[in-house]
Amino acid sequence: MAGGTLRKMSFGGCSCCKDTLTLGAAALSRRGVLGAGASLALSALGAAPGRAQTPANIPIVDVHHHLAPPVYKDDLARRKTGERPMLEWTPEKSLADMDAAGVATAMLSITEPGVWFGDDAAAVPLARACNEWNAKLAADSRGRFGSFACLPLPNVEGSLREIEYALDTLKCDGIGLMTSYGDKWLGDGSFAPVMDELNRRKAVVYTHPLRPDCCRNLIAEVPPSAIEFGTDTTRTIASLLFTGTASRCPNIKFIFSHAGGTMPFLIERFVRLAMTSKAAAAKTPEGVMALLQRFHYDTAQAANPVAMGALAKIVPTTQILFGTDFPFRASADHVNGLKAIFAEADLRKIESDNARALLPRLKAT
Repeated sequence: MAGGTLRKMSFGGCSCCKDTLTLGAAALSRRGVLGAGASLALSALGAAPGRAQTPANIPIVDVHHHLAPPVYKDDLARRKTGERPMLEWTPEKSLADMDAAGVATAMLSITEPGVWFGDDAAAVPLARACNEWNAKLAADSRGRFGSFACLPLPNVEGSLREIEYALDTLKCDGIGLMTSYGDKWLGDGSFAPVMDELNRRKAVVYTHPLRPDCCRNLIAEVPPSAIEFGTDTTRTIASLLFTGTASRCPNIKFIFSHAGGTMPFLIERFVRLAMTSKAAAAKTPEGVMALLQRFHYDTAQAANPVAMGALAKIVPTTQILFGTDFPFRASADHVNGLKAIFAEADLRKIESDNARALLPRLKAT
């Protein structure tokens, strides 16, 4: 990590191993992890709600901001999924939240539960309708909104057609995927044609977790968002790594939600898997750390010194993107939380520069 003292930690391999982890707190200001002590008070885990305090000259880009087109609201209401914040979403509510936090542009995406409910054929028109509505809203918004198109996976043929339509006709900014579909995560071999096409197009691919079929209602008192969302992001990162998909598709620009889920905490296990398993090593020839450092990670629901401290020790700040999870969280929470952690130069990268470098339409703005 540029700009500070670094040290290296080996996870049981030799000091020359390509999967030696570089650690450093250079990206964090003294107000962050190192200066916060051991306090896990609510104020340390997320800034208090209110108007954001951010330098006025940073045009913030939110890569994790949800929408619900009318057709999607109707579908969710009919299925009684319980997604009340999405049923009440409007573009006006997004703009009000963005304005309160100084967010210039929000990249809109469909969130959990996605558009596939077990019927491959029905997912195709629902994805198309959502993408057309999303793209029109972005086009009419004078730069306030961008669009990540959803796909009707696990319908592979339908997804390939939707990639072509969304990127070539609708001019969406990228593709939005769920972390899993049924009992398959993104590295599954059946999804290889989709990944290969996204790689050929050098597409930006935003991902969002959901409650996987394997792990629903395990603890009655704990909703899936508290544990399973972060865990499912980690599962799909592992799937991409250890099936060889990440290595085979180096041109996909993945964005993982919520600071990578539980991956930063499990980093030693990920790295050691490739050290102790010849099969895992063969699927990650560049090294696990090199592949993880190629991905991007957003700050949604993770704008606190604990999550950011762990992530910033694995990846440079160039790989961290501002995200909010609106309407489930307020943008101002994240602006205030990040300001208490990062120095201004790194804050500018996270809130604006990194996204503008990643998304072609934003480079000129």
